[in-house]
Amino acid sequence: MNATGIVFSPLVPEWALYGLAGLLALAAILAAARGMKGWIWRALAGAAIVAALANPALVRELREPLADIALVIRDVSASMDVQDREQTAEAAAARIRDFANADASLDLVEAEGGPSEDGTRLMDTIRSGLSDIPRDRLAGVIVLSDGQIHDVPSDPEALGLDAPLHLFATGDPDATDRRLVIEQAPAYGIVGDAITFTVRVEDEGEPAGSAQVRLSVDGGDPITARVPIGESVEVQALVQNRGQNVVEIEVEPGRSELSLLNNRAAVSVTGVRDRLRVLLVTGEPHNGARAWRNLLKSDPSVDLVHFTILRPLDKGDNVPDHELALIAFPIFELFEVQLSEFDLVIFDRYRRRGILPLAYFDNIARYVDNGGALLVTTGPPFAGPESMARTPLINALPARPTGEIAEGRFTPRVSDAGERHPVTAPMLGGQDEWGPWYRRIGGQAISGETLLEGPEGDPLLVLSRQGQGRAAILLSDQAWLWARGYEGGGPHDELFRRTAHWLMGEPELDEERLTAVVSGETLEVTRTTLDDRAPPLQVEWADGQSEELPMTETAPGRFTAATDVAALGLIRLRSGDLTTVASAGPLNPLEYADLTVDPDGLRPLNRATGGGSFLLGAGPEPSMPDLRRPRAGAVQAGSNWAGLQRNGAYTVSEAERTPLAPGLLIAALILALMGGAWRREGR
Repeated sequence: MNATGIVFSPLVPEWALYGLAGLLALAAILAAARGMKGWIWRALAGAAIVAALANPALVRELREPLADIALVIRDVSASMDVQDREQTAEAAAARIRDFANADASLDLVEAEGGPSEDGTRLMDTIRSGLSDIPRDRLAGVIVLSDGQIHDVPSDPEALGLDAPLHLFATGDPDATDRRLVIEQAPAYGIVGDAITFTVRVEDEGEPAGSAQVRLSVDGGDPITARVPIGESVEVQALVQNRGQNVVEIEVEPGRSELSLLNNRAAVSVTGVRDRLRVLLVTGEPHNGARAWRNLLKSDPSVDLVHFTILRPLDKGDNVPDHELALIAFPIFELFEVQLSEFDLVIFDRYRRRGILPLAYFDNIARYVDNGGALLVTTGPPFAGPESMARTPLINALPARPTGEIAEGRFTPRVSDAGERHPVTAPMLGGQDEWGPWYRRIGGQAISGETLLEGPEGDPLLVLSRQGQGRAAILLSDQAWLWARGYEGGGPHDELFRRTAHWLMGEPELDEERLTAVVSGETLEVTRTTLDDRAPPLQVEWADGQSEELPMTETAPGRFTAATDVAALGLIRLRSGDLTTVASAGPLNPLEYADLTVDPDGLRPLNRATGGGSFLLGAGPEPSMPDLRRPRAGAVQAGSNWAGLQRNGAYTVSEAERTPLAPGLLIAALILALMGGAWRREGR
């Protein structure tokens, strides 16, 4: 293609050239106004000088036209799997390729993007595609998506486009979907208290009526209720554990569903304990009493109420009753009125000496059966007639005395059950360095698990679940030797702190527990059990797919399984009777929040660039708009057509330059014109 034109290459700065031209024009006007002779000749001579300084030239170019480039972005996020939208997008991309192949002046650049943990992200993909395209050749951008795009810039000029951006929306625009929206959820809750969520059920196909909602915590037994559709309602859940509690809320399917993935949502609530109230009753002063007090007082989460019986009532020294204690022992308030307010009750070397009536021991047994926690540390009196085992409390104790007391040096050992139990399993590595004890109280375990045992396998520390509560008994009064560091001591504080927290229901210390964590792209599941085998692991992924995995023993009582994450979202897990949940990525992926087609998803960019939005429908035959090639600056979209502008870009392969003001010719012309002016003025 040939092109001819005049170009100027001024010999002086442009401002000087314009200034000189202006002065000459002003002088010519003044001369004409005064009727001066020869002003026309002088004006022509000035014009010749200006033309010489402008240095004009005739340029003939041989131009090679460049093809325009259209950028096609295909959304491949998870929502495009709904209703075969991805198939529709691929069919539309094929139509665009056919159009480009038929037009030698148009090339295509194609890119895919969208998937992320935080919804559909396409702007970075668009920017990356534009970075390789010269802006003077950009014909336009076509985005093939369902319109659910979550990173549209608030400033439409952010992309700096001077070509149209079109949205080709895939999917059935008339399809409806039911979804669950969590409007408000607390981040923290007190263990044992209820927390309140605000939820709303949305359903375009059924805007009125009600739907059944199911709520469960950590995969436990669900609670169901019916809620009105389209209205915000409050639902409650009980925080059961310290640390993470995953509350899952699910609504039943509607008449028309694009997917069931957004029918459920989950919230992670961190359970925090209120101040733990512990009642410690020391039956008599002894060397271990201070160790127990120091242990409990060192825990900032514990409120300790401690009574030590310094002098029993049956001591016959004629001391008045009001002088038997520094303060009165409020047995009625503690064991009748306020007993249920304590998280743990500890009897340390207590003996029956007429202080607590039998009815109060019966209250304590019922307290344990109803969910309370009891720890009994024994001494020699436990084997005799003053034993607490001779009260109704025997119904709550995991061991009963045999009446024997063994004296002599021995070192406690972790039992077979203790090797698997979370309370004592972490202590296995150091038990060869434990110091000795010198007395143990003969006992027979009648329930629960024996975690520490004597040299002949006789029980020392027994833990048991009693009804809804828990109880533990220590059949020795020598544990304080470990606290004093005698001959190396032992894990006194660790052992009894873990025992106390197990009694108060710490989930990390449960002997039967299923936990899961997602690390990177791997799901890791751990089953804690006292059995020598674990049932296989049932995994239900967020997209509804299921699989079964064997669990392998990695330590006594520890079984694990691992697999690659198959789908983002909430994962349900089951091993035998135990269930739990885990989250791969966000608990409520933004990608699944709304699965309907949104033709206005890119409206700010459509308006700013002159592009349009077109519904393609669903299926392998999309309803494509006509593709046209209007010139740059013209209208780029209509009701049924989309434009890819013609930019007219080219490269110059050959050029010829011919000066229009040769120096000698211009000089001669100027001299001639000046001579004509002098001659005219000389007449």
